Amino acid sequence: MHADDWYSPDAATFGDRLAAAREAQGMSQGQMAKRLGVRVTTLRKWEEDRSEPRANRLSMMAGLLNVSLMWLINGEGEGLEAPEAQTELTPGMVGLLLEIREMRAEMRAGADRLARLEKRLRTALKDVT
Repeated sequence: MHADDWYSPDAATFGDRLAAAREAQGMSQGQMAKRLGVRVTTLRKWEEDRSEPRANRLSMMAGLLNVSLMWLINGEGEGLEAPEAQTELTPGMVGLLLEIREMRAEMRAGADRLARLEKRLRTALKDVT
């Protein structure tokens, strides 16, 4: 993996790119949330990849952060340059990044499954009462 790939879908998530672009603009989470008209907890969830913004918010973010919409979504197009100190990732680092991404996907799938089970339980409880 080269420095050019730093923000690619294989190396970074939407949340990673959002946080990096916000920090590059010198904005705190509170400042950005206020400018977007959302709660800080909402922005934090986006940056942690626990939820995703709607299209209108994505467009606002791209404008505020001076990056392209496509870069925010998938790391392609006009966005941030790779950090200067990072020129080449070792195979071990790449492996760790991939393992983290895989674990994040598994956790997201687990959270989705848990939400579906909770919904089924709530429905069953309503039927009982």
